[in-house]
Amino acid sequence: MTAKAGLFVLLGAVGAAFLAFWIVFERRRAAGTSADDAGKRGGLLARIGIGVLTDFLDTLGVGSFATTTSLYKLGRTVDDEDIPGTLNVGHALPTVAQAFIYIKIVEVEMATLIAMIVASVAGAYLGAGIVARWPRRKIQLGMGLLLLVAAMIIAFRQLALVPGGGDALGISGGKLAIGLGANFFLGALMTLGIGMYAPCMILVSLLGMNATTAFPIMMGSCAFLMPIAGLRFIRTGRYNLRAAVGLTVGGVPAVLVAAFIVEALPLRVVQWLVVAVVVYTAAAMLRSARTHAVGRGETVKGGTHG
Repeated sequence: MTAKAGLFVLLGAVGAAFLAFWIVFERRRAAGTSADDAGKRGGLLARIGIGVLTDFLDTLGVGSFATTTSLYKLGRTVDDEDIPGTLNVGHALPTVAQAFIYIKIVEVEMATLIAMIVASVAGAYLGAGIVARWPRRKIQLGMGLLLLVAAMIIAFRQLALVPGGGDALGISGGKLAIGLGANFFLGALMTLGIGMYAPCMILVSLLGMNATTAFPIMMGSCAFLMPIAGLRFIRTGRYNLRAAVGLTVGGVPAVLVAAFIVEALPLRVVQWLVVAVVVYTAAAMLRSARTHAVGRGETVKGGTHG
């Protein structure tokens, strides 16, 4: 069995185990609060529509958590305290589908891919306790500013204003060590709800790898992280069952459509897509940090947080 085949088997096992646990647990559960949508707006088609839109964008690298949260708040379809669980449970299987597709269609060195996935999972498991004690707002500010700087570097490379970039499909030695350390850190940050897609895109580009290799690396990492996180919310019932089902049902086919759009894009277009995604994510992080500060009555000086 090849390394890629083994990874597919493991990924399929994780997805199947997650789905089986979800179905069995909800069948055994009585009429729990997680399935109660009383007083909430939006029917089945609206829930599925949210899954289609957010996972389509997620497959392009935009991420799904921020967009889904915004739509839930706008439509008042999910209680705020149930949103984190709904995101992790509902987007888990679409993310597994993304990983299958991108690992299949995008060429990347398997040793590098597997090592990066393992590092992110270890970060989420081992680093969670450490990172959870860090100030969330300071992390958002720091990550937001760093992402903006990195996006400028990639844009300058695209415009041939500075040297750099690369087409490597894998890394080794010092670069691999840096990549593993960074992905460990990004995996740990996911426990704070800070997505790894945009930072991973930047990481891959700065390490001199082909921009398209970011897709199997970031999708593969999250495909192993999210089902594990989702199981915790399923057991505790802290999620909205119907909204999560809508994300899953709408998200999986949307992933299939979006993935092949990305595959058809030339590398230069993908690079500019990375820049756009990173700038959007950086702005969202800075906005969240500012909102958190204002909510606590803190003063935000200057215009850099807008």
